[in-house]
Amino acid sequence: MLWIYRKSMRFGTPIINAVLHARLRDGKESRDRIHERRGLASQPRPLGSLIWVNVVSVGEAQSMLILINRLLEENPTLHILVTSVTTTSAKLLEDRLPHRAFHQFTPVDNPQWVRRFLDHWKPDLVLWAESELWPNMLHLLNKRHIPVALVNAQMSPKSHRRWSLFPKAAEKVVNCFSVVLAQTDQDVEFYKDLGARSVVLTGNIKYSAHPLPFLEEDLKNLQNAVGHRRLWLYASSHADEEILAATIHEKLESKFPDLLTIIVPRHPQRRDEISQKFLQKNILHLFRGTEKNLPQAQDKIYIADTLGELGLFYRLCPLTIIGRCFSNDGGGGHNPLEAALLNCAVIRGPKVQNLEEIFDDMQEHNVTIPVQTHDDLYEALQNYLSDPAKLQDLRQRSLTYAHDKSDVLEKILFELESLFLRANLPAPKVKS
Repeated sequence: MLWIYRKSMRFGTPIINAVLHARLRDGKESRDRIHERRGLASQPRPLGSLIWVNVVSVGEAQSMLILINRLLEENPTLHILVTSVTTTSAKLLEDRLPHRAFHQFTPVDNPQWVRRFLDHWKPDLVLWAESELWPNMLHLLNKRHIPVALVNAQMSPKSHRRWSLFPKAAEKVVNCFSVVLAQTDQDVEFYKDLGARSVVLTGNIKYSAHPLPFLEEDLKNLQNAVGHRRLWLYASSHADEEILAATIHEKLESKFPDLLTIIVPRHPQRRDEISQKFLQKNILHLFRGTEKNLPQAQDKIYIADTLGELGLFYRLCPLTIIGRCFSNDGGGGHNPLEAALLNCAVIRGPKVQNLEEIFDDMQEHNVTIPVQTHDDLYEALQNYLSDPAKLQDLRQRSLTYAHDKSDVLEKILFELESLFLRANLPAPKVKS
């Protein structure tokens, strides 16, 4: 399998270019930076030590920012290159990366393009933080004796079954990692079964997340605009979840005439699609937009079609359901700890398999509200919006839970110590 994959990537360059152009046409690639996907750098390599952090999209990018900030704080001469695939993650990283960290798009796993990328950047150490394993890239890193750690590792049962069909190839790929730092016991079992030589359970780095940023001025403006209205939030919504939020709002409005429903789409570029669906159903709504429009008394549904403001709305709203749990794309969920850390209580929908460990643990500690159906969601919202004291208790317990789970980063830093020393980098300091 591995040999066939390498050959296909070497001789399939015209096909890969065609795919890239199709993605560019569909808005999934950056026109000005498409060359980065072919391993061509957009800027010179900085002098001194360089760590390469590889992520996929927004979720992994936000998680790894915790580690990136910590490493740069401790080492004033270090630089960190962060690569990702999606344009949304690129925008987020460009807005949030600290000084001495910078973004490039991940090169496609074509041997020629990967060599070009590595020849330019010459990383001293690689921290891989994505679930997809790219054989050519990992093989070439291993061949150059560059230490690679798989951080916050996870593997779905489907991926494990697929790799298990080719055990020798799977073993070669996972053994390119000097260490695999896994999120769950199941992840540990899967990587060991595929032949990984060093697998350690550290937990999910999302538990160590810092609260999402927000601007105090924006928060004050929103608080003044909404006054004492009842609020709830549909965060990181995906396809059909905006209509669900509007439908739930209509039912709740008879009991709470002052209710304001706030929706933050996961992908703001879906604005036109969302607007068209709402207009077809005669649903009145207001988009926040780049002008930061504020909801007025007559506005009932407020859609924050902006990037990087989720922290603002978690801080504003007392209660949220996390999106992609009722979506029509199979679901999967998003990180509920981001809400809990900003004192926003969380409703758990039925399809949260991508973060099931976190949601299950929160449910076990009674700091999330589980719902299975649309009617369940309506009942939960009605219940908690009717009882401010009950809602405040849940918010406080959620906040305490999130703070108590913040030691995962220290476990990860401890396990990375030997790799830093191999790369002739100062070992990270681990707080007791």
